[in-house]
Amino acid sequence: MWPFFQCVECRSRILRKVIQKPPAARCFNTDGQRKAIAAPPIDFSSRDDLPPPNIRNARVIPASPSYFSGRPDFTDNLLSLQALLRRYQTLPTVAPGQAPRVAWRTVSQYRILVGEPVRASKYHQVIDVLKRLNQIHPAVMPPELQEAMQIYKRDVDPYAIVKQPSVVDEDGRAFGIGKRKSSSAKVYLVQGEGEILINGKSINNVFGRIHDRESALWALKATGRIDKYNVWALVTGGGTTGQAEALTLGTAKALMVHEPDLKPALRRAGCVTRDPRRVERKKPGKLKARKMPAWVKR
Repeated sequence: MWPFFQCVECRSRILRKVIQKPPAARCFNTDGQRKAIAAPPIDFSSRDDLPPPNIRNARVIPASPSYFSGRPDFTDNLLSLQALLRRYQTLPTVAPGQAPRVAWRTVSQYRILVGEPVRASKYHQVIDVLKRLNQIHPAVMPPELQEAMQIYKRDVDPYAIVKQPSVVDEDGRAFGIGKRKSSSAKVYLVQGEGEILINGKSINNVFGRIHDRESALWALKATGRIDKYNVWALVTGGGTTGQAEALTLGTAKALMVHEPDLKPALRRAGCVTRDPRRVERKKPGKLKARKMPAWVKR
C-alpha cells in the first residue's frame, strides 16, 4: 500500500521512479573496428630498481616439450618422423613391393638406443611411418630424410640374408620343423608305405583322440600322400593338441621339400601358415584371462 503524501509533487516524483523503464541492454560492437589496446612490454634489463635474481629459485628449462611425458625420446622421434612425412608426402612413391629392402631395428634394440621402456605397439607406429617414408622414390629422396631414417636401420645387408633351401639328403630324408603354442616337432619324411613313429611310438599310443591323429596327418591326408611316405618325428613340449598341430606344420614343410608343387594345395588346406595363437595369461583380480568374479552388491 502506497504511503499517503500530502505533497503532490513528491508523490509524482516517486511514481516516476517506480514506473521508469529499465535501461536497454548495452550493445557490444562486433564489427571489429575497435581494437584492444595492450600494455607495452616491460624491459626488465633497463630497470635498476629490481632486486638481483635469486639462483635458488631458478629452474632448468627442458630442451624438449615432451620432457614431462613418460617417454620423451620416443615421443620426439615419433613427432619428428611425422613432421617429415607431412613435409614430403607429396613426393612420388614406388609400390610397396618395389621399395628398397631395409632391416629396421627391433623393439629391443630400439629400447637400448633410447633407454626407455617403449611398448611394441608404440614402436610399430614408428615402423609404419618409416615404411611410408621408405616408399618415396630413391631418385628424389631428400638427404635430410635419409639421415633421419639411418638411425633406425640395422647394420646388416638385407640382400645378403637368403634363406637356405631345404634339400633331400643322401638317405632320401626331408626335414621340417613345426611349432604350435609351446610344442615343437622335428619331422623326417622319407618315401615308404605310410609308417609313422612319433618319439619311437605309434601314433595310436601317442594321441588317444581321433581328432589329434587326424590333425597330425592332415598334410598327408589333404594331398593324398598318406600311404607314400614314412614319418619319423620327435615332439617336445605342450600338450596333445599343440603337438599334433606342430606335426602338421612340420610334415607340410618336409613334404614340400619332396614335392614343391604341392605348396598351393597345402596352403589351401591350412598346413603352411604358422598359427601364432597362444593361451592368454591370467590377470590379477580375475578368475581367468578375462572372466571376472560375480558382482555382489552387499
